[in-house]
Amino acid sequence: MQLHECILCATAPSSSTPGPGTISFHDIQTGSALASFKQTSASTHCTAVVQSSDGHGGFMLAAQPDKSILNVYNFQKDQLALKIVLPEKLSAIAMDPGGKYCAGGTSHGRIFLWEIASGIMFNAWDAHYRRVSVLRFTHDGAALLSGSEDSGVTVWVMSRLLDDDLQNEPPTSYCLLSDHTLPVTDIICGIGRFPTCRVLSASTDHSVKLWDLSSKSLLSTFYFPEPITCLAWDATERLFFAASANGSIHQVNLFRQREDKFGHLAMEAIGGGGVSDAIRVNEQDPEGAKKRLIAVGQPVTVMTISLTSSLLLVGTATGLIQTYDIASHQLLRTLTMHKGLKITHMMALLRPPDLVGHVSLSLATGMETKEMVVRPVAPFQRMRDAKPREAHEVLVMLPPQSAAHAETFFSYSREEMLRDHAYFMQGSTSGSGSSTNISVQSRVTELEGEIAKLREQLGKAKSINDTMWETVVKCLVAGVDQDKQYESNDNDGKEDDESGRRRKRGRV
Repeated sequence: MQLHECILCATAPSSSTPGPGTISFHDIQTGSALASFKQTSASTHCTAVVQSSDGHGGFMLAAQPDKSILNVYNFQKDQLALKIVLPEKLSAIAMDPGGKYCAGGTSHGRIFLWEIASGIMFNAWDAHYRRVSVLRFTHDGAALLSGSEDSGVTVWVMSRLLDDDLQNEPPTSYCLLSDHTLPVTDIICGIGRFPTCRVLSASTDHSVKLWDLSSKSLLSTFYFPEPITCLAWDATERLFFAASANGSIHQVNLFRQREDKFGHLAMEAIGGGGVSDAIRVNEQDPEGAKKRLIAVGQPVTVMTISLTSSLLLVGTATGLIQTYDIASHQLLRTLTMHKGLKITHMMALLRPPDLVGHVSLSLATGMETKEMVVRPVAPFQRMRDAKPREAHEVLVMLPPQSAAHAETFFSYSREEMLRDHAYFMQGSTSGSGSSTNISVQSRVTELEGEIAKLREQLGKAKSINDTMWETVVKCLVAGVDQDKQYESNDNDGKEDDESGRRRKRGRV
């Protein structure tokens, strides 16, 4: 199966077009439609996607704005798979990368946490004072970040939210990032394991803030001339894009070129000065800011960067999807299929192998073939119940494995180890790979010879040690016997002298 990058976008009705929205897949190169899922009108930050992996098919969740309903879609069917009735209408949802848990925020600042496979509500708590505007999981799924209209960004540790011993107590947050002064509009988590990752947060107070979760501190603040509605962060964390409602997209580089004391050009990081470090995008370099500005001309609602980090995908409030080249800021393509609607969610991903209309249910991986199965999604609980938590029955679909694979899963012979080592150590060409394999074999032969020689020397040393030990013992035993003999001879001489003296006295 060839790998093709595609765009997933969700739309919602606008004031000019009151019809229902859709979730659609488009080819990123041609813009052609690949699949479409109807009967959904999710708002911004109300769509969550889990991609197909490890033989499990992907699925999508879409929270409806006008009712407390959560729509579930599978990649393998273009029809609605499940409708879940929620305890409240959700203003934001998020799923962890593994597709195990779903978090939903409400307009009253409350957050619910469910397990997707069982539907168990693991936690529900009052996280903010006002509406939850955005929810994000870290890339390892170890923490949940929530942004609200109360201008706060709160970090929650998943282990604490799932702990049975802490269910009767309100959850305590890992930290509160409270330097914004107006509602938070977007949050992006950087690459890395929690808490060693960094976080970007945007607000209507014209600022974007860069946080370090390991130290729970603010690194830098970037000020813009307009309120920021959405963000897009490069995978290497070298730059990010900040978009506003008036159609302006600012590119902010997190590095700059400077001249060191020796007159050489060097690159250095921007920011990191803490609370006092305020960078005004237009005032710092007006000419450079104009070059890094992208004028869309329409309100920008969502942005994302392609998997190759070469394209910037922009969704607007009028239903247009525009593709820009990041290096030159040139507009490459405009998709008008959703004109009149509002783009509320967008992401770049590899085309799923089980996507409806392009289904390849057998995913070839080497010498084996894994069947793509549908992930289980159970209806979510509307109230917290201790009994399902105690039973905790979860349906898990494991990828099928052959009997031979199951028997040899834990066996790893020496030949297999050498073959795998040679494969990973081989060079870019076949000649270098064969030479590496030959060198590995010769090195193994050399080490085996050294081991045999060491064993032979160890045997010789042991025999010498035994001989020396026997000799010392024999000498000690012989010396003891000789001393005893001398003592007996001395005693016999003394007895003879005494008897001679007695004889002489008798004669007298």
